[in-house]
Amino acid sequence: MFRRPSLGFAEIAWRWSFGAVAGLLITLSGFEYLDTLPVTRSDLWLLRTRQPLLISQAVGHIVRGSGFRLVEAFVVLALALTVGWILLAALARAATIKALLTHFREESDSSEPGPIWRIDPLLGLNFLRAAVTLAAVVGCFAGLVLGGMASPPDEPAPEGTFLILLSIAGLVWLAWSMVNWLLSLAAIFVVANGRDTFGAIADAVDLLRRRSGSVFAVGASFGLAHTAAFVVASTAAAFPLGVATVLPWPMVLGGLIVVTLLYFAVADFLYMGRLAAYMAILELPELPVPSFPPLVLSPQPSNCIDPHELILSDVPAVS
Repeated sequence: MFRRPSLGFAEIAWRWSFGAVAGLLITLSGFEYLDTLPVTRSDLWLLRTRQPLLISQAVGHIVRGSGFRLVEAFVVLALALTVGWILLAALARAATIKALLTHFREESDSSEPGPIWRIDPLLGLNFLRAAVTLAAVVGCFAGLVLGGMASPPDEPAPEGTFLILLSIAGLVWLAWSMVNWLLSLAAIFVVANGRDTFGAIADAVDLLRRRSGSVFAVGASFGLAHTAAFVVASTAAAFPLGVATVLPWPMVLGGLIVVTLLYFAVADFLYMGRLAAYMAILELPELPVPSFPPLVLSPQPSNCIDPHELILSDVPAVS
């Protein structure tokens, strides 16, 4: 992260570029959706009354019958952003892994040419990551449905619903994070070993089996660093919120945006550092474990102890 900061800035460049485009598309889609809503004079009069009940009636009349258009727009936008992310993430990950591979092979003085690799396996891995994310979203909605079934209208139990939703969401998040981490790790073997999609996943599992201690140490170290960065960012974000009653809202919003962007930048640098650590485990030679010769005790001669010599326990205690 410190010797090659350009890799971290490259990660920031492609992630933030995609985020900016996604945010722009979502905003424009929202404005286009709002332009399709019919607003009558009576609706405008109800909105200007500033009465919550009348405003809710006006909003309900405006959005009535437009839910299908909203779902269509969301589906089209989600598909477009997913396809764009799959393509952009594959190209960006290929570039960063290739740069890391060149760096570590220069460090280890390895002049052997790298294997021939293709972009198709990276596209397959990103497609699997998108599918796993969709499955996680569906799982969370399933938890919401199950929680609603546990709380019938005649006997409402909101605490049971919340507990079921929280439990299912926690399990879904844990499963998603593990599978997503494995698929992101498998991208290394596509470029380093020229493997296909499922071959790269098998190599990632094999690395986890052979070097589980090193992989766990890297994950734990960068996980703690990420947690510390989140705590620091949350503490820094609390400051503009604490003075929100004194400062104008544009300054408070600007402070929150700056803190959020700094946190995302640190998170991207940590992600590249973790990826470089995994690459180091894969490329650098494993340090040999020092072995010590076994301790051999030479047999003592039988006459080394004088049987007539008094032992401390044989001496009577002096009163």
